[in-house]
Amino acid sequence: MNSRSLTRRMFTNRLAAMMSAAGLAGAWLSSKAEAKTSNDIRKLDSEGKPSDPKQFITPIVIHNGLIYVAGQGAHDTGPAEQFEIGKHTTTVMDNVKKLVETGGGTADTILQLTVFLADIKYYDGMNQVFKTYFPHGGPARTTVAVAALPGNSLVEINCIAAIAKK
Repeated sequence: MNSRSLTRRMFTNRLAAMMSAAGLAGAWLSSKAEAKTSNDIRKLDSEGKPSDPKQFITPIVIHNGLIYVAGQGAHDTGPAEQFEIGKHTTTVMDNVKKLVETGGGTADTILQLTVFLADIKYYDGMNQVFKTYFPHGGPARTTVAVAALPGNSLVEINCIAAIAKK
C-alpha cells in the first residue's frame, strides 16, 4: 500500500486532528482575550478620572476587582507642637475612605491597611480614631513606626479594598 495514497480513514483522522487543533486554538485565543480584559489595570486620579501617565504616584489603581490606594498622609502645615494624632488620623482615614469610594468600594470592603506612625507613642491615639471607621469590624492591618513621614504627617495609611458588588 502506498503511504501517499489518501484513504477515508487517513482523511478523517487528519480532519479530526485539524478540527481539534482549531478548537484548542480557538479556546486558547478566547482565554487570552478574557485574560487581557480581566487583567486590565486602571490608574485613576483622586477624582476618579484616568491619571496622567506622567504622574509619579497614582492615588488609585484598580486591578482584578481590587482597589489599591497609595499612602495617604495628613500633610499638616501648622506648627509641629500643635500636631495631634487624632486630627491626623481623621484626615488620613477620610482621604482613604474617599479614594476607596472613588474606586468603587466602601469602608466595609477594605481588606487590608498598612499604617505608618511617625512614633509608636501615637498607636493608642490612632486606634481611638481608627475604630470609629470600622463599626462592622476592621480589616487586616499592619502598623509600624518609622523614622519620619513626608508632609509633616504623624500617620500615613495605604490600603487594598474590594470593589463593592452592585
